[in-house]
Amino acid sequence: MSQPTDPSDRKTSKQVNTFLKYTGLGLQLVITLALGGGLGYYVDSLIGWKFPVFLLLFLMAALAGSIYLLVRRGN
Repeated sequence: MSQPTDPSDRKTSKQVNTFLKYTGLGLQLVITLALGGGLGYYVDSLIGWKFPVFLLLFLMAALAGSIYLLVRRGN
């Protein structure tokens, strides 16, 4: 039938789950910043401004949103 589980297996499984949780949060941060920066760069290139206004705005918005999600999901 079912075999008893070893306590060390549960500890290893919990460590792996924690690692995957924080790896996912880190990847989400990087991807969000890359998308915000890319979209801002694209909008700035369409408008033709020399100063990257939308690049900076979208990067700051992506960073603020990512930090909010990291704090909310980090617990």
